[in-house]
Amino acid sequence: MTDILQQIIATKRQEVADLSARFVRDDLVADNDILVASAPRPSLRQALLDSPTGIIAEFKRRSPSKGWINERARPEVVPLAYQRGGAAALSILTDGHYFGGHDDYICAAQHSGVTLPILYKNFVIDELQLHAAQVCGASAVLLIAACLTKPRCKALIAHAHALGLEVLLEMHSEAEMEYAELEPDLCGINNRNLGSFVTDVDNSFRMAALLPPEAVKVSESGIGDAATVRALRQAGFSGFLMGEHFMRAADPGLALREFIKSLEA
Repeated sequence: MTDILQQIIATKRQEVADLSARFVRDDLVADNDILVASAPRPSLRQALLDSPTGIIAEFKRRSPSKGWINERARPEVVPLAYQRGGAAALSILTDGHYFGGHDDYICAAQHSGVTLPILYKNFVIDELQLHAAQVCGASAVLLIAACLTKPRCKALIAHAHALGLEVLLEMHSEAEMEYAELEPDLCGINNRNLGSFVTDVDNSFRMAALLPPEAVKVSESGIGDAATVRALRQAGFSGFLMGEHFMRAADPGLALREFIKSLEA
């Protein structure tokens, strides 16, 4: 079976090399220093702790395993509809090659009126990507344990914090639980195996007890009904990242609103 994650990381290394060739790192760092000083971002961690639902609604147009989910979805329309529909926070895919995303989608969402915390969701392997996340207006960045050695992950967390970004650290397997020792702002359990893209929401229930009790826990992928969200909250999760369930609907914002109604019923 082809390991999709290995393909994605190989592509990402080339993208980072191309990015390095186009931009002078020192100039980008200087731009970020100005942004950190002048534009504090809303906290993803606090938004989930304060929310009665904890829904992180994701703008996701396609995936490597399923192709286009919603090719016509617009970043200036759907994220704002999510906000109006009651989302606690947003996640926006910025990988272009595999997920049909772009950094500009975060800018477009904010220009449309979005004020919620936004998670920059990509396969981050280099500091340049953290600077890109800061420049486009994200509040937090996703780091994936399966993509990084533990020392490399520690360095990226420190760099993200220096830029004023929170970190959602994603883990999937029992072997990756040691990454939680790095004290990210949020600990995510991905229910999707990034090698095969097979999804099993029971993974969150299996892994929850292995995370530190004080961690703000986020369950990611494969969540499709209110009963699952209620059960995950009972298991200690504060956040629930959902994208495909809403993006396949004709009106993703309305689908979110109806989901929250069923959650509160």
